[in-house]
Amino acid sequence: MSVVGSEEIYPKLADVKILARLLGLPYFPITPTFPWLGPLGLVPLPSKWIIEFGTPIPTSDLPDPVDDPMLVLNLGDQVRETIQQTLYRLLLTRRTVFG
Repeated sequence: MSVVGSEEIYPKLADVKILARLLGLPYFPITPTFPWLGPLGLVPLPSKWIIEFGTPIPTSDLPDPVDDPMLVLNLGDQVRETIQQTLYRLLLTRRTVFG
């Protein structure tokens, strides 16, 4: 599955790592609206998403992946490359961020 557009709902300007560590959070993002507008800044921006489900990669005919770590690595690379190529193609079809 490849998704284009979800990254625009909260455009991150910065990440305050020290504050995140103090609050026990994985990150503390600074966006155009958060923390400046308080809780209202958590409302996502409108954006158009394009979601595409790719062709399933058959794995039923493969041997047991536990026995072959290279098989797992190669299959992971194939999945990553397929998703990345789909993302590139979807980005070319998108006209603007919000429409």
